[in-house]
Amino acid sequence: MHVPVFEALRDRHHPGAVLRHLVVPELLDRARAHGPWSVAPALLELLAAAGPGPVLVTCSTIGATAEALVPALGSAVLRVDRPMAAAAVRTGPRIAVLAALASTFAPTVELLAEEAAGRPVSVRTHLVAGAWASFEAGDTARYFAQVAEAADAVTGADVIVLAQASMAGAAELATTGIPVLASPGPGLAAALARSAAG
Repeated sequence: MHVPVFEALRDRHHPGAVLRHLVVPELLDRARAHGPWSVAPALLELLAAAGPGPVLVTCSTIGATAEALVPALGSAVLRVDRPMAAAAVRTGPRIAVLAALASTFAPTVELLAEEAAGRPVSVRTHLVAGAWASFEAGDTARYFAQVAEAADAVTGADVIVLAQASMAGAAELATTGIPVLASPGPGLAAALARSAAG
């Protein structure tokens, strides 16, 4: 599902950029069953084989594990949700995090605290019930509608974070007056900026 999202972002905002996609869904399955660090050896091997240039890891559940492997790799690895998290803490201290998978909450909350760099933030998490079943069934229209409906139900927040890159399509459907942030756009822009710098 991520491949056409990032290809479309490239075509719209970064024409001419070359993207290479590697899709390994079993890493998420293993991370959900045994914790994100269980995938570190396989992830290290995959990242080492990725070749030169920055790598954008689009899975929020294993993104922190991937970034932690940078010293062993000696290459640039960026989790897709880091630029979004930085934007969220700049927007306001009351942050609502929406996810379709509970395994995404801990790494996202930790990332927001890291990006806050000591500034006080209040993070509330909201699991979008039934959304992951829609995603796994391939019903992306229903998935986006469920996430957008959950975003529209949020109150008392300065910003809403869509914790999974797969949720990005819901940001355009939400009608709330609260800013709704998705990770693919800023993540890709940051990775390409690193590529240009380096």
